[in-house]
Amino acid sequence: MAKKKTGYNWKFSKIGGVTRVNIESGADIARLGELDQKLWTVLSCPVKGLELDETTLNMMDTDHDGKIRVNEVVEHAQWLCSVLKNPDFLLKQTDKLPLSEINEATDAGAKILQSAREILKNLGVEGDSISIANTSDSLAIFAKTRFNGDGVITEASTDDESLKAAIKACIDTIGSTPDRSGEAGINADQIDAFYTALNDYDEWNKAAEAPGVMAFGADTAAALSAVQALQAKVSDFFMRCKLAAFDAGSAGALDMSAARIEAISAEDLNACGEQIAACPLARVNAEGQLPIDGTGINPAWQGVFGQLRTLVLSKEFGKKKSIGEADWNALVGKFAAYGAWAAAKKGEAVEALGCDTVAALVKADAKAALLDLVAQDKALEAEANEIQSVDKLVHLTRDFYTLLKNFVTLSDFYSPDAKADFQAGTLYIDQRSCDLCIKVSDMPKHNAMADLSAMYILYLDCTSKVKNQTMTIAAVITNGDVNDLRVGKNAVFYDRDGLDWDATVVKIIENPISIRQAFWSPYRKMARFVEDQVNKFAASRDEKVTSDATGKIGDAGTQLTSAEAEADIRLKNSQAQAFDIAKFAGIFAAIGMALGMIGSALVACAKGFMGLTWWQMPLVILGIMLLISGPAMIMAWLKLRKRSVSPLLNANGWAVNSQALVNIRFGATLTQLAKFPKVVAKDPFAKKGIPVWRKLLYMLILLGGAFAALYFTNCLDRFGLPYGETAVEQVPAESE
Repeated sequence: MAKKKTGYNWKFSKIGGVTRVNIESGADIARLGELDQKLWTVLSCPVKGLELDETTLNMMDTDHDGKIRVNEVVEHAQWLCSVLKNPDFLLKQTDKLPLSEINEATDAGAKILQSAREILKNLGVEGDSISIANTSDSLAIFAKTRFNGDGVITEASTDDESLKAAIKACIDTIGSTPDRSGEAGINADQIDAFYTALNDYDEWNKAAEAPGVMAFGADTAAALSAVQALQAKVSDFFMRCKLAAFDAGSAGALDMSAARIEAISAEDLNACGEQIAACPLARVNAEGQLPIDGTGINPAWQGVFGQLRTLVLSKEFGKKKSIGEADWNALVGKFAAYGAWAAAKKGEAVEALGCDTVAALVKADAKAALLDLVAQDKALEAEANEIQSVDKLVHLTRDFYTLLKNFVTLSDFYSPDAKADFQAGTLYIDQRSCDLCIKVSDMPKHNAMADLSAMYILYLDCTSKVKNQTMTIAAVITNGDVNDLRVGKNAVFYDRDGLDWDATVVKIIENPISIRQAFWSPYRKMARFVEDQVNKFAASRDEKVTSDATGKIGDAGTQLTSAEAEADIRLKNSQAQAFDIAKFAGIFAAIGMALGMIGSALVACAKGFMGLTWWQMPLVILGIMLLISGPAMIMAWLKLRKRSVSPLLNANGWAVNSQALVNIRFGATLTQLAKFPKVVAKDPFAKKGIPVWRKLLYMLILLGGAFAALYFTNCLDRFGLPYGETAVEQVPAESE
């Protein structure tokens, strides 16, 4: 264990093959600001996607950029050490903070202690400690308080019934602002807007009392609406009358003509309201008189005209039977003052309260009293903010040291008894459990950097029916074989809360897992190659036979009789047999080629073994195997030395400042393989194995065949006939 020579004697140790600083005491936390930033394992991490309370991380994210950086960690370390008597308490990582641990010797600590006691008092909790459960429920904390420092007052802020009524009226008309207690309340701006609207609306109402504004009393608004509803039609009527007086011959065209009625007479006239309403309001006359006694009005307009006559005409013109254009214009002019007054309307926001209520509120003028309540509430702002500081303190008391172990050192990742905050849970797949599972926030970025980790990675889409959520994880396989791992394979993922998710493999990044796997990989590839070639050959023969058979059937082109049908069945059976023969012939040919290659290899080995002693032969065989598997093992060894989780974290937005290696020994702890006990009982369905004596017999036959081939080639060499050539008899030429 070494020490770095700085102003503070930091202690260092090897963690994950890398030298890292130890954070193991409150003194270390207090001096974090002095630690060279180059020695930090992580420089920043995201707020979201970690297995650490996001509320705590948001409290630490002072610049609200979505990441926790070194300066923010140092800032909160110094704050914690100033408000706690003993920073060693942070190492306990508990969610309950004894009040005796708060340092009241500092101003910040004294305020927090006072607020903590106030919280417990408001909640009705007795005790000498405060927990996250106490501080997290702000609604419960402020439910019984009249003032809470947010500048918002509610009906509970006063015992005066008139002030309560004013607060309720303001909420009903201007709107509300949530109070820290969770109740609807109002602030100073809303109070100002409320009383401005009250005064404007009250003054506007009083202006209606001026002479000439309410020409028809309480019915003035309705009377104006009736006049406006008919004004365009009345103006049209008087213009038609003027044209009729100008040219007597045009009266027929301007009036309701028989031809227009005849055009719609065959239809349902009840459905022809628009055509009828388009006709003049009344019969056109050269005198320009509009009947107002209810007779001679277009049927489509009689309802509206009747309302006008009741509200206005009967009051203004008495028993007159008709009026001229001048009379109508004079009538319309009487609404000018009312129209100007209506256009100047103000304070509409409080109109729903009614004129009398508005007048009463204006007269009571409780604005100053309400603003005084707001001022009293605002005076407690500092105390209320300290309540938030208490909440922050208990959260950091529990989580800050955990963050340090995943930020400064990554010690939780390498600890057998803990999990890092980026480990999302455990994946169960192919008789193994994988503990190194990381949530993927950006799939394209992750794919671009995943291969740099030199690890075997499964990407899986996970779905939870309980949470109704989906997510993608990257699961690192560090132990076992991978023969049965493939895209589309299903698995089960358990998050850190123990909730299960359905998981499906969607992508695989292949890299070596172990030296043992690398040793056998060339042979597996060779076996896979032979299998693929056999399958391709059989498939091609299958396709050829099938295409030939279907082609011949298509060329026949005749309807089969019953006898021909039987013949056709026999033909198909014979073709199927031919297909099977061709298929298996191809397979046997491929197997024969493989055996030939093996035989040639054995012959070559046998030749090489001639002249070797018995103890040298195993060494030669071992050398051949190493020659085949050696390159793969060397490449695997090089990659296994470079395995690191850093690229996977960087792809998720981390800024990892040093290596986070996953060597073979540590990797074996991240992926646990299934372990079965020795089974004594026999399996009745087990496949019968080959007896040992038979295996030995096969081996002797194989070795005997190899040496027989060697002996045969030696015999050919003695007669001067190289292996693989044919003797040719020399025949003397005949003499001429």
